[in-house]
Amino acid sequence: MKKLNALLLALMMTFSLAACGSSADSSKAETEAPAKTEAPAETEAPAETEAPVEEEESPYTLLADFSKGESDKFMCSDGWSNGSMFNCTWKKANTAFEDGVMKLTIDSIIPDEYNAAEYRTNDFYGYGLYEVSMKPIKNVGVVSSFFTYTGPTDGNPWDEIDIEFLGKDTTIVQFNYFTNGQGNHEFVYDLGFDASEEFHTYGFEWKEDSITWYVDGEAVYTAEENIPTTPGKLMMNVWNGKGVDGWLGKYDGTVPLTAEYQFARFTAAE
Repeated sequence: MKKLNALLLALMMTFSLAACGSSADSSKAETEAPAKTEAPAETEAPAETEAPVEEEESPYTLLADFSKGESDKFMCSDGWSNGSMFNCTWKKANTAFEDGVMKLTIDSIIPDEYNAAEYRTNDFYGYGLYEVSMKPIKNVGVVSSFFTYTGPTDGNPWDEIDIEFLGKDTTIVQFNYFTNGQGNHEFVYDLGFDASEEFHTYGFEWKEDSITWYVDGEAVYTAEENIPTTPGKLMMNVWNGKGVDGWLGKYDGTVPLTAEYQFARFTAAE
C-alpha cells in the first residue's frame, strides 16, 4: 500500500508540472506594409542579466517569471483558430515551460495543417507599463508577439497594443495599435541587432494620451493620436500566416519553430 501511494503521488506531481503542454508559437497585426523606420537607439544590457524577482516580493502588478513554470494568472488558448490570416489552430500542447523559459511552438502533424500557441492572462489590465523578455522565431511567414487585446468576444470594442516580430527580418520590430477596430498605426523600428539571437526586454507604456514603446529600457517611439481606452488581456503568441505574403512573406512550412520568453510583467499606472 505504501508503494502504491508513493506511485500515485509521483504521477500527480508530473501532471502538475506539465501544465500547458510542451512547445509553442503565434501573434496578430494588419496586412498593410509599415510606413516608416527609425535609426536604432542605444540599448542597455539584455534582459537575461536581470536578477530574478520573487512574485510575492515583486513591485509589479503582474509578474510571470517563466523560469518558475506557468503562472496561475495566465491560460493557454486551446482548440480554436482565429481564421483569416492565421493559418493555424491554437493548441495547449504547444506551450511548454522548460530550460528556464516558456516555449511557444508552431508544428504540424498533418501536411499543410499547423498548430501554434498562445498564452494569455485571465484578467484585464489597463494603463501602465507592459514588459517582456523574449527571443522571436526567425523564419519567413511567421509572427512572434507580445500585446494587449480585447474585443467583441469579451463584450468590448476591439482595442489592442502590439509588439510584433516578423520572422522574415528579426533585426526590426513592428509596433501597432487598434482603437475600436481602427488600426493603420504601424511603425517599424530598426533594432540594430538580431532579436532571435539573444534575449532582450521590449515594452510599452500605455497612458490616457499616449503609448511609448521601449527596447531594453530605452524609449524608441511614441504615439499620441486616437489612443485605446479599454482594458485588455496581456497575450503572447506565435503563428504562421496565410494570404498576407506581402506583409509576412510566404511561409515555407518549416516546423517546428519556437519562440522563447523569460518573463512577462505589468506595472499599473499610479
